Amino acid sequence: MNGYSLHPDALADLDEIREYIAHENPDAADRLMSEFFQEFRTLARFPNLGHQRPDLTFRPLRFRIVREYLVAYAAEEDDPVWILAVLHGRRNPRIMAAVLRDRA
Repeated sequence: MNGYSLHPDALADLDEIREYIAHENPDAADRLMSEFFQEFRTLARFPNLGHQRPDLTFRPLRFRIVREYLVAYAAEEDDPVWILAVLHGRRNPRIMAAVLRDRA
């Protein structure tokens, strides 16, 4: 496994999450971002840790939970883990499915 890469929209997801939390508590936002990036490094080493969510997508994506957020990623053998989205877990599943459909 060669590490991980972030979809440009996943990077935008992280920016939005950080900005939202930092408005109230910048230190908490920094801690959460550290947790996300630690999880991405873990997924790069162990890409099969995640679970599948056929209720959200029929694509071979995997998912991991970081606090109340759902990290969607693709894990192809010999390729970097591709982080597609970081979504709040309380979002409507139909909206999450639509977001994932739009990201390739």
